[in-house]
Amino acid sequence: MPTMSHSRNPAQTSTQNDIRGDIRGDDIIRISQSTLISLNRDAKQLPLKSANIRAQLNGQYLSSFKGRGMEFDEARPYQPGDDIRAMDWRVTARTGKAHSKVFREERERPVLLWVDYRQPMFFGTQQHFKSVLAAKIAALLAWSTAQHGDRLGGLIFSSQPDSHTELRPGRGKSASLHFIRQLAQHPAWDTPQNTAAEPAQNTHINSAAQSLGRLQKVSKPGSLIFLISDFRNMDEMAWSRLAQLGRHSDVVFISIHDPLESQLPPAGIYKISNGERELNLNTYSKQQRQQYHQRHETQQSQLQSRCRKLGMRFISICTRDDYLSVLQQGLGLASSTKRRK
Repeated sequence: MPTMSHSRNPAQTSTQNDIRGDIRGDDIIRISQSTLISLNRDAKQLPLKSANIRAQLNGQYLSSFKGRGMEFDEARPYQPGDDIRAMDWRVTARTGKAHSKVFREERERPVLLWVDYRQPMFFGTQQHFKSVLAAKIAALLAWSTAQHGDRLGGLIFSSQPDSHTELRPGRGKSASLHFIRQLAQHPAWDTPQNTAAEPAQNTHINSAAQSLGRLQKVSKPGSLIFLISDFRNMDEMAWSRLAQLGRHSDVVFISIHDPLESQLPPAGIYKISNGERELNLNTYSKQQRQQYHQRHETQQSQLQSRCRKLGMRFISICTRDDYLSVLQQGLGLASSTKRRK
């Protein structure tokens, strides 16, 4: 965990104060499997019933038809009034006559979790690393999926070669436990994150686009997809693949950030260390503090705007937030949760 010590006078020698406060042990810089398993109880407060969540998403952001909750049944000749988005172009090309796809309702829908374990996620100054919060959120969603009878799958990825863990959709408690095991045991936790040989920025960019390409192969029309990341280093290829995913699935962005990424501390000189390197952070300039905060706000606003244009829901969560409450509010489930208590 990066630490910070503060000196009002640069000439003074300050005593290092760990900004984690009194928090120690596991679940700060890495996650334990037992903690993720214990979130099974909290997941009951996140009722991700497919019809329920689909109605919430459609009502605020999404168009009326993307094939959600429907499974392809057959192709039949086109009839007046058929949705052009349901055209079966392959059959149309083969037969020379327009055909439409016919869907039947699924009893359950696939829920896919895309979890970012790239190097920038292994950072935190309050409560825990962003990667730890990402794992907790993914575990909550995994348990909720099992509790409501849907199928769970997804992809966990990092910047390291051959580190993408792909999980095909499966049903029940066993699928959730398997996903949670992969969350806790992913090799990214054991990869030195603060070495001089950090992956180059284009490695982070490529890994995001590549993992989204693999997610496309796992997903099917009607999937509910949660993307859990800080969404740094997303190039146009990644956004193009996101747009393709959003054409036939419901997509929810869960953007994670640390307080230090959004706002600099009060005026002073701060020593910041990751255990191997140390640097001084000068925050005396009010203008620089304001510009720093505005830059973060602009980035978040641009990200949210792109999500809205693609018909995707956007939820922003800080590492110090009550993440369960933020998820409930962001998914429009807070009122239904109150009724269940």
